[in-house]
Amino acid sequence: MYKKIYIEITNNCNLECDFCIKSKRNKKYMHLDEYEVILKKIKNYTKYLYLHVEGEPLMHPLINEFIDIGSKNFYINITTNGYLIKRILNNHNIRQINISLHSYDEKYMISLEKYLDNIIEVINNLKSDTYFALRFWVNNKNNEKIIKYLEKKWQVPIILQNNYKIMDNVFVSINKEFIWPSLDNEYYNEKGTCYALKDHLGILVNGDIIPCCLDVLGILKLGNIFINELEDVINSEKYHRMVKGFKNNKKCELLCKKCNFLDNNC
Repeated sequence: MYKKIYIEITNNCNLECDFCIKSKRNKKYMHLDEYEVILKKIKNYTKYLYLHVEGEPLMHPLINEFIDIGSKNFYINITTNGYLIKRILNNHNIRQINISLHSYDEKYMISLEKYLDNIIEVINNLKSDTYFALRFWVNNKNNEKIIKYLEKKWQVPIILQNNYKIMDNVFVSINKEFIWPSLDNEYYNEKGTCYALKDHLGILVNGDIIPCCLDVLGILKLGNIFINELEDVINSEKYHRMVKGFKNNKKCELLCKKCNFLDNNC
């Protein structure tokens, strides 16, 4: 059993953030029948689904149908930039919504106040059933303004600490900005471990199975969920080599050696 499995229901995004990796993958929305095939194949491997890898999941035209169908057998979790959050205003079938507040930028032609008002409306409407994590990045230029606005609206103090609870089911999470793993990164370290394949794996919108939620380009592809059974992937030589390496504090794949995510966020 995995702690969670990521399903990328779309790799489309409504933003073009500087901090995101630039992907040349074909843009796609997962079909409902494809989603249902995946759900059947992973049913015995996790109870927690995260409906994203790359892209903005709330762009999917069937987002609420995907949530409702998935919630019959899984706990549904979503990470969003927050711009389209009112699309799920009345959906009470979501376990947790992570909102990347560092995504806000005035260049997207919406005021910070309107952006936050939409988020506040959804939180106030769903927080009896859903957990919310308000994600901040250290030194983000809008942190102070966001905090002051939320404090005024909710009449509660907000402190930037990991997993700081500001009200029932609403938390603040703060992290450092990280560099996406890339074969072009200057960083290189053959030693290290990872949560990949230990507590999670991911499935890209085309069905490719990846060991890590940061492998948005599918460089470490282990198989394809529409072709392979997950058990066969788990029993593959590459899978076992990676798991053994991480257990021994060794990175076996070049992309892993070029990744410093855990260096900055542990």
